[in-house]
Amino acid sequence: MDILIWSGAAVSLLGLAGLIWCVIRVWTARRANLQDAQMRDVLRKVLPVNTGALLLSVLGLMMVVLGIMLR
Repeated sequence: MDILIWSGAAVSLLGLAGLIWCVIRVWTARRANLQDAQMRDVLRKVLPVNTGALLLSVLGLMMVVLGIMLR
């Protein structure tokens, strides 16, 4: 079950990296003082990545919990 725990931690860290990328991307767009339409385009592109990264984080944490419970 150690493999499930460590692979879950890796998946969760991958999702966390994706979330950090989304925050940095939106933060740089806000600091660039973009027009409203341009800011909406940036947010429209970041939203699916943000959702996928959140899903990866949740799945990774579920794998870790499952691995600990089965241990």
